[in-house]
Amino acid sequence: MIKIYNRSTKDYEIEKVAGEKYLQWNYSSPIGTSLLELFVKRKLFSKIYGSYCDTKLSSKKISSFINDLDLDMSISERSQGDFKSFNDFFVRKLKPNARPINTDSNVLVSPADGRLSVFTNIDLDNIIQVKGFTYSLKELIGDEKTANEYKNGTCMIVRLCPTDYHRLHFIDNGTCSDSREIDGSYYSVNPIALEKIPKLFCQNKREWSIFYSENFGDVILIEVGATCVGTIIQTYKPNIPVKKGDEKGYFKFGGSTTILFFKENTIKVDSDILEQSKLGFETKILMGERIGVKTNLVAN
Repeated sequence: MIKIYNRSTKDYEIEKVAGEKYLQWNYSSPIGTSLLELFVKRKLFSKIYGSYCDTKLSSKKISSFINDLDLDMSISERSQGDFKSFNDFFVRKLKPNARPINTDSNVLVSPADGRLSVFTNIDLDNIIQVKGFTYSLKELIGDEKTANEYKNGTCMIVRLCPTDYHRLHFIDNGTCSDSREIDGSYYSVNPIALEKIPKLFCQNKREWSIFYSENFGDVILIEVGATCVGTIIQTYKPNIPVKKGDEKGYFKFGGSTTILFFKENTIKVDSDILEQSKLGFETKILMGERIGVKTNLVAN
């Protein structure tokens, strides 16, 4: 059971997890963990399943997925019958008014729908994955020089589960560097897996870039793949100016994670998010909503 904080209701709710019983078995039982290490975490498994999700046959899964997880299709640009495959449905775009973006240049917005955890004044060698498990930024991006620039900064982890809108957007006006790829495994990024696999983010396939933000400094943007996420698609053009809310890319099927690193004294995260993170709870957020402000302002 995964409990998350809902900012709208100011209360906790239980997350609907796709394949929860399978995840528990896969990451907790002797047979399940053996299968995980032998096959499930490997690229071949995710590639095979990802290929199936690109076929017309996979479209039969859409209806039950929507019903079982109670998805709101009224905000989708296309109706259920218009999708050619499950992946076509999974990376669906939303109607323009579905995710209003806070356009105040002083306001930091979420890059995606998901569940947010925040860590401030970070120790670059001991960034928290979950209680008891840490990793280093150098291991995560493979670039010690860049990593050292973020000492005492802020780390934001946005976990996307399969029920979420799976497109990523820019948090500000600016330009973004080329995306650098790092090969790795395909563990789930669900909390069930995070509590079992040390340095999981550093083991999974990932891509990272530097976003030269107009208002929040140079931000490291990292996309972490996961089980069945065989592909991370970048739709932006490197080094070309973008506007706040423009699309950066998307994940194909599966739960995924995007991680952002901000330099010291550049942002102030909203107090409710910080409080829940300190208590060990993720906060449910939507793309475009306020999650913080520039450090020269006082958050409400």
